[in-house]
Amino acid sequence: MSLQEQLAEIKAQALAAIEASDAEKSLNDVRVKFLGKKGEITSVLRGMKDLSAAERPQAGKLANEVRDAIQSQLDEKKAALATTVLNAKLAHETVDVTLPGSPVMQGQPHVIQQIIDQLIDLFVGMGYEVATGSEVEEEVYNFEKLNLPKDHPARDMQDTFYITPSILMRTQTSPMQARMMEQHDFSKGPLKMISPGKVYRRDTDDATHSHQFHQVEGIVIGEHITMADLKGTLKAVAQNLFGDSLDVRLRPSYFPFTEPSVEADITCFNCHGDGCNICKGTGWIEALGAGMVHPNVLKMSGVDPEVYGGFAFGLGPDRFAMLKYGVEDIRNFYLNDVRFLTQFNQKG
Repeated sequence: MSLQEQLAEIKAQALAAIEASDAEKSLNDVRVKFLGKKGEITSVLRGMKDLSAAERPQAGKLANEVRDAIQSQLDEKKAALATTVLNAKLAHETVDVTLPGSPVMQGQPHVIQQIIDQLIDLFVGMGYEVATGSEVEEEVYNFEKLNLPKDHPARDMQDTFYITPSILMRTQTSPMQARMMEQHDFSKGPLKMISPGKVYRRDTDDATHSHQFHQVEGIVIGEHITMADLKGTLKAVAQNLFGDSLDVRLRPSYFPFTEPSVEADITCFNCHGDGCNICKGTGWIEALGAGMVHPNVLKMSGVDPEVYGGFAFGLGPDRFAMLKYGVEDIRNFYLNDVRFLTQFNQKG
């Protein structure tokens, strides 16, 4: 059998094998058998050495034509098989676009952020401005300008995260009060501001304490500001968070930055003053600390205490959230357990 006849037979066999292939693997086997380095065409071409010089070009041309024909048919078959596989996959994975979509779970603000947002809305509505400040603060603003001298127990290293001897993680949001007093132009009216944010103290975490927690501190400085203004403000806060029927009472206390200082109690929102386990039978719940701004604090911020006065208060959104929702362990707020957090659906 001549070389030309052998090539023609190889072509016919290859095309038939390609036509019979029904998978990519069998198609690849055909390619290797006929076009591989040890394939049929290569074997036949080894016989070209027996041809005359005149016959070799014609035989080489024919071999190339056979190889190209087989490769072309392989490519077409491969594309056809890929289309078949794709169509089968599409048929299997068909989506009924008329079916209702799966509901997408919608997020919501963290319960503590909900309390903070509620307080911000209340105070902004009363004409206060909001100043957040930096969580890394200068010692002079965190302590000294708030009438906390060098030897005050609150400045001990066991209570404060110091970064350098003069820079620390703020232990309260009150530094913004001093900064705002320095900047405020009292000729244009009183200063009314709140400062919400995270604060840090070296504390052992347990059910009621955390080394990181939240505060919302506020201050009003102007002429003719009285304790009655303070009580009215705190009553508005209590009623906004816990209900319109609640009242506020003030008890004498001590804070370095206020004089006189008070602890503010609110009527127990659970028993409304009758006495229960939440208020320990007293009918009242301790809510926050407040007082009239100490003259020294005013002086250190460049405010004349003979002309201006005012009140300051500080409350803990974490504690308010615990009270409002009956949460007994503050650590639950920080565990990021979606089952726990989604209980507190934001209204509106």
